[in-house]
Amino acid sequence: MPATPIIAPFPATRLRRLRRTPALRALTAERHLSAQNLIWPIFVTEVAGAEGEIPSMPGVERLTLDGARRAAERAADLGIPAVCIFPHSDPDLKTEGCERAWDPDNIGNRAIRAVKDAAPDLAVMTDIALDPYNINGHDGLVRDGVILNDETVEALVRMALVQAEAGADILGPSDMMDGRIGALRAGLEGAGHKDVAILSYAAKYASGFYGPFRDAVGASGRLVGDKKTYQINPANRDEALRCVARDLAEGADMVMIKPGMPYLDICREVKDQFGAPTYAYQVSGEYAMIEGAIRQGWLRRDVVLESLLSFRRAGCDGILTYYAPQVAQALAQA
Repeated sequence: MPATPIIAPFPATRLRRLRRTPALRALTAERHLSAQNLIWPIFVTEVAGAEGEIPSMPGVERLTLDGARRAAERAADLGIPAVCIFPHSDPDLKTEGCERAWDPDNIGNRAIRAVKDAAPDLAVMTDIALDPYNINGHDGLVRDGVILNDETVEALVRMALVQAEAGADILGPSDMMDGRIGALRAGLEGAGHKDVAILSYAAKYASGFYGPFRDAVGASGRLVGDKKTYQINPANRDEALRCVARDLAEGADMVMIKPGMPYLDICREVKDQFGAPTYAYQVSGEYAMIEGAIRQGWLRRDVVLESLLSFRRAGCDGILTYYAPQVAQALAQA
């Protein structure tokens, strides 16, 4: 039970006293935001002519490998500790079997090597899911309209081992298959990658906020059906906590809630109950809403910092956000 606050009656207590000046507000701020709390998601494409701004995510670009190298250098210069790589793969090479997911020379693995070459001390996080290479647009293998769990987990382990070999520091399983964390951890240990961390998308909801992301990775229009049989029902709280408990028990080093701001209650519950390193993803739909409103003049740009502070207040140790470089630069200037 939280302690009951002791508050003297007015006027002995005037809560506004500590809000009076910037210095007093700084001294009494309960949460702080720094560049070290940020992970920057970047999109890397192998498709000629596909680089450049993503229309549904104004200000966010698909990058070439050279662009990824420059982004890595920029992140390191700004004090951002990690980037997360998402591949935009050639649509003509997507298959039912998703074989390119564990090809050492796929665009994701080439991007890992490029980033580590450009900024060796920058942590590289990757995505573990089959959708970038799946002709059906699903995170798992599909047979007769059913997303297969156990067969997908086997494929994910193959994918993870190739990413670890390419130099990934953090693997981000975003697939939501049952048992994948235990299988990934066993596979990594068995292959000698004992120091590779797992940041599990432990509570990933079947949300409508992912639309612009699917544009960014070229999955829009490819998804057959929906992802409700493996992602969490937005109505469910207890199920999310069970998923987090399971992933931690299977060997996840860190856990993530996705999306972010609509699920801050889950962030708070996870941090309070488990005390594990807890992250959230300010997903593409959240970014698009905020940035669109700013560009229309309906909101001021300072809402970006406010939104990220809300994650910290809810207990998050870090946030994946497309705003990472702008926020890190603004914090440095401040």
